[in-house]
This record gives sequence, C-alpha cells and structure tokens, in this order.
Amino acid sequence: MFSRLLRAPSLQKIMSRNYNLHEYQSIQVLNKYKVPTPISLVAVTPDEAVSQAQKLGIPEVVVKAQVLAGGRGKGHFIPSQFKGGVHVCPVDNVREIASKMIGQTLVTKQTGAKGKPCDQVMIAEKLSLKKELYLAILLDRKFGGPVLVASPKGGMDIEEVAAKEPHEIHNIAINLHKGITPDVVEKAAAALSIEKALLGSFEEILRNLYKSFAELDMIQLEINPLGITDDNRILVCDAKLNFDENASFRQKGIYSQRDLRQENQNEIESQKHGLSYIAMDGNIGCLVNGAGLAMATMDLIKLVGGNPANFLDVGGGAQEDQIVNALRILQTNDQVDGILINIFGGIMRCDIIAHGLVSAAHKIHLTKPIVARLCGTNWQEAKEIIRRSDIDAITEQDEEEAVKKIVGISKILNLSKEINVGVTFSQFKEE
Repeated sequence: MFSRLLRAPSLQKIMSRNYNLHEYQSIQVLNKYKVPTPISLVAVTPDEAVSQAQKLGIPEVVVKAQVLAGGRGKGHFIPSQFKGGVHVCPVDNVREIASKMIGQTLVTKQTGAKGKPCDQVMIAEKLSLKKELYLAILLDRKFGGPVLVASPKGGMDIEEVAAKEPHEIHNIAINLHKGITPDVVEKAAAALSIEKALLGSFEEILRNLYKSFAELDMIQLEINPLGITDDNRILVCDAKLNFDENASFRQKGIYSQRDLRQENQNEIESQKHGLSYIAMDGNIGCLVNGAGLAMATMDLIKLVGGNPANFLDVGGGAQEDQIVNALRILQTNDQVDGILINIFGGIMRCDIIAHGLVSAAHKIHLTKPIVARLCGTNWQEAKEIIRRSDIDAITEQDEEEAVKKIVGISKILNLSKEINVGVTFSQFKEE
C-alpha cells in the first residue's frame, strides 16, 4: 500500500528494499516518543506468553503473531493449519493459542505460499474501541516530501478502501521545514472527524508521530487502526514502521533490531556481495547492469508474456566473483526456471560477464537455461568466450529476441511440469 494510495485506485507494485520492525518493536519505538499505545509485551515461548498475559491483570488479552506481513488475522499457520494470527482470548487460553503460533510458519496474502516464521507473539491489552481510523506518514515524490494519509475507514484493508472508496483517502502534504502545522492538524482532524474535546491529544500524537518519522529516517509510518476508546482516549493500536536503508549508518540502534529471518534471504545475500537485488513473484531470473535497463527488461518480459522473478542490477563495476555470486543466487532460487542476462556494456565490460558466466557454470553447477544478450564494450570477445566454453548458454544480440527466447523456454518448462516430463536445453553451437 503506502505511496500508491496517493494514486488510488491504481495499485501498482512498488519495489522496495527498506527494512521494517515487528509490531512490538514499533510500539516500543513510538512509546519512546510519548505516543500512547495499548500495553504490549512480547513472548518467545508459550509459558512466557502466559506470564506476560498475567502481568496485564485483565481477564482477556490479544495474542498477535509477530511476522513482518500484513493480513495476519486472516492468515493460517503451516504445517498445523491453525487459523488466524490474531486472537482475543481469556488469559487461561493464552498458552494454547501461543503454542499454535510460536515455531510455526504464518501464511498471509502478503507472504506468499511459503509464509514467514513466527518466533514470538505479542500479548496486548484488549480494548473497547468506538472508532477505528487510519493514519500514515510517508514520503512521496508527487508531493516532493512527506505526506499525511488519513482515512475514517481504519481497521480495514486500506488497499480495498483505496480501490472501492478512494474519496475516503485524504492526502495532506507536510512542509519539510515547518512540520506539523495547525493547518495540517485541522485538515487531518476534519478528515477523521475528530471530536473537539480530543483535538489537543490528537495534535500531540500527530506531532510526536512526525517527530519519530523525521528523526529516525522513516520511509513510512502506518497506523491501522488509530483507535478511540469508549473512555475517549486516542491510542495507536497497530503500527508498522519502514526505515530508509540508506540512512542505516545514522540509525544503528534501529538497524540492529532487524529480524533477518523475516527478510528475503536472496536479498540479504546479494547485499553482502554489493549487488542490488529485489525479489518478485515470477519465474524468469534477471541479471542486468543498470537500474534503468533492469526496469526496461522486466517491462519487456511482461510485454511478451513472461514474469520476472527479480530485479538484479550488477552495476557498472562488477567483478567476476560478483557475477558468479549473482548467478549462484539465481541458480539456487527454486522459483527461477530460466535466467536472462541482459548487459549493455559501457563501463561494465561484456567479457567480464562472460568469464563470470563460465566460471559460475563450473563452480556452482549452473544447470538452469540461460539466454545472454551481451551488447557494447567487448561484446565480440564475450560471445567468443561463451562459444568456446562447454556451457549451453544461448547468446542473442537482439534484446527483444533474447527476451522472447527466455519467455518461450519458461513456458516450455511450465508445460513440462504440468505433464511431468523432464526437459533439457542446449544451444546449437556455431561452427
């Protein structure tokens, strides 16, 4: 969701490799900025969950699975098939509920079929809310800075609200130099129909939220819901914080709290080797130099009926070992059926890519079909290196033809899986 809400109802996919915190961590961060939240405690075992629930001193609590994904309440756990990652239950039932979450994998609409591991749960006080609102602060290029997104339709799937009721999404620009001004508060309060008696506390919460957003280099701060209780308190009931990875050197305390088990392991591995990798949901692995060419390559794959599995930019100064590691990541990705190499050599020499390809084939037993389009600096040498090798990479000078070939190969492989027939590929070698 997030910045795409500003262009509702269009919900185009946005690629991002910033980092998030768990809900319990986000609440701890906001509490330091004097933002009121329900009392929330974390537990890593069922016994600890019971102990934490008893500390709250109330008959019923909320047990929330802690995974970095939305839609937890409607998710299910594997292998147990236990339904729901959020449960309201009596304290006496906390151990049973927690034991069905901790150590399991939660599958939601945002995790994909593999799900994400649940290593801890959050125990929170149960509240009676008379109103649930949506509030977010995010950066958006359209506005040239931070924007406050507010909706009276909180506690719901905000993307669905944006698609079906875009008039319920209100965008309020925030001046970088002035921050939360009385005008911003007034517009936000009007959008959310905040009662007069609550304007003071609402303004204080808004200012503290923005202070945390700015000081901690956030890309997004999402509150869903911002709840108003029966006794007229405003509380941040669920928070998702997303931080700018480029500012991690300034935010070592926050950055150190990352749960790497929740993140895509290929993205983490790529970072170690100086590669820019973003996972997607297709089956064609892409190895490209330059972000612009990478985006154009993925567009072209989609245009001819394929689906990219990733964005992988090796940059202009990649060395042979980086190419080997990039191909190893794609080779070990079960989601990838075939690999497209698309290099327009300027600073990046095509022969380095070719040497990396040949080296990878021997070092990591590269078996997935490869179509390589190498154009620009030293492309003739690159083609000769591949021709003289014993690998079966298919070379193609024309970009569109290269894409058509890898998409065709992926379709053949998909069909072979459906009919349970093995397929191997080899290139017709030029004499």
